Amino acid sequence: MEKPHFRAALLHPRYWFTWLLFGIWFLVAQFPYRWQIALGRGLGRLMLRLAKSRRRIAERNLALCFPELSAHKREQLLRRNFASNGIALMETGMAWFRSSRWLRRRFTIEGLEHLQEPMSRGQGVVMLAMHFTTLEIGAAFMAISHPVDGMYRPHKNPVYDYMQRKGRERHGEDTDVFQRKDVRGMLKALQKGRAVWYAPDQDYGIKQGVFAPLFGIPAATVTGTSRFARVGRALVVPYTVTRLEERGHYQVRVYPPIREIPSGDELRDAILVNQFVEARMRENPAQYMWVHRRFKTRPQGEESFYDKKVKRRKKHKK
Repeated sequence: MEKPHFRAALLHPRYWFTWLLFGIWFLVAQFPYRWQIALGRGLGRLMLRLAKSRRRIAERNLALCFPELSAHKREQLLRRNFASNGIALMETGMAWFRSSRWLRRRFTIEGLEHLQEPMSRGQGVVMLAMHFTTLEIGAAFMAISHPVDGMYRPHKNPVYDYMQRKGRERHGEDTDVFQRKDVRGMLKALQKGRAVWYAPDQDYGIKQGVFAPLFGIPAATVTGTSRFARVGRALVVPYTVTRLEERGHYQVRVYPPIREIPSGDELRDAILVNQFVEARMRENPAQYMWVHRRFKTRPQGEESFYDKKVKRRKKHKK
């Protein structure tokens, strides 16, 4: 896609409040790291009290995935998870507004050779990402370490859309972004030997997916991973980013390629992806985004796991 350009229309009065919020966000991002983490934890506690629907979703997900834990243990995990979600907002500001030099001091990376080696041979790489709360700052860490093209979902607010793209592209000069529906563009990039970021671990429905087990539950899983690997002639290389709060540091780990993908069987590939994702979720459950309805799509005949509360307008008698 073409690089984001500032337009005079973004200064329209209707966007002034959005600019004000971004100004505050920028200033907060300049705070010392420890202050931001503390503020993020506080936001997480507030979200736990106010975002009741998201809390119910996370509670349900944890009950489904960790039935072996006691109710008390799951409540503790839920609180830690919401704190992590609050910290993620601070980390997004760090990623978008702090310098690459400042960010570089915050992380170490291991396994980068698993990305570099195939690309040195001209082979493309599907960078298999997961929706942990460190996703945004982790993308910045990867951009600083090695060129990786990303996926992009346009935002309805043009100011937010502009700032989001600027923030995500500022740490890597030789990077491109593709709209989520631009499959052709992503495939061309892979065929040219580039690395493309891709996260298949959310519920996007069954239209372009299959039901593959995740924590023993049939979960709608997109088959894009195996399709990109097959058509793009690319390797699937996963990576994770772990927040080490006590050290004020992050560990980026690039894993060896999942060479079994593509196998020629999209269901088998989806199972392999979910097995890898589940293992990482079990290793670091407090930092995963449990607030999303991962098991929203159910096989025919099965009831929804989540509340179906619909807000109805009250009819007032005139």
